[in-house]
Amino acid sequence: MPNLGDVFPDFEAQTTVGAIKFHEWLGNSWGILFSHPADYTPVCTTELGKAAAMQSDFAKRGVKMIALSCDSVESHQGWIKDIKGYSKCDEFDYPIIADDKRELAVKFGMLDPDEKDAAGLPLTARCVFIIGPDKKLKLSILYPATTGRNFDELLRVVDSLQLTATKKVATPVNWKQGEPCMVLPSVKAEECPKLFPKGVEIKQVASGKQYLRVTPQPE
Repeated sequence: MPNLGDVFPDFEAQTTVGAIKFHEWLGNSWGILFSHPADYTPVCTTELGKAAAMQSDFAKRGVKMIALSCDSVESHQGWIKDIKGYSKCDEFDYPIIADDKRELAVKFGMLDPDEKDAAGLPLTARCVFIIGPDKKLKLSILYPATTGRNFDELLRVVDSLQLTATKKVATPVNWKQGEPCMVLPSVKAEECPKLFPKGVEIKQVASGKQYLRVTPQPE
């Protein structure tokens, strides 16, 4: 599995929108690559339906989505009809990679050894990779095949990653877009007025240390 901060490996693949070269397809956008155990499976159907329903939310943030499943393009195309019908979603614009030989699943460490298909082969786990415009891996999450993902959380994470990529803040527990942020420990007190013109509040703690510095979300 790629490490955080590494350039995400480029690859070529067949997808439901034709052949792609991943870095070329990504361009200068952010990207989310999320894998699925197999086509025509219940949890995956709910996930891809939710992703389709949230396409515009991710697009507003300059994020391209791409899924991967260990079946053929032809199988994917048929499955998309089920996904659209189940989720009551007319649009399904993001591609699904065909990884029927499991080459990418093996390359990126996506296999779940505890879950097997009918042939006894390991199923692909539910991986999430978020890649920045610099092609570097910004976040990875690995779920077992039996646990569906929360796409509202992925959207929240994208907001945090994009904010903290350019501002000297971190986002606290359960943070959402527009809420206060934490000033990075590396920021010196004398730098705060310039960096955070809306002000910085120092939270008092028993130790007396002034490390809990809160500021409104920078613009």
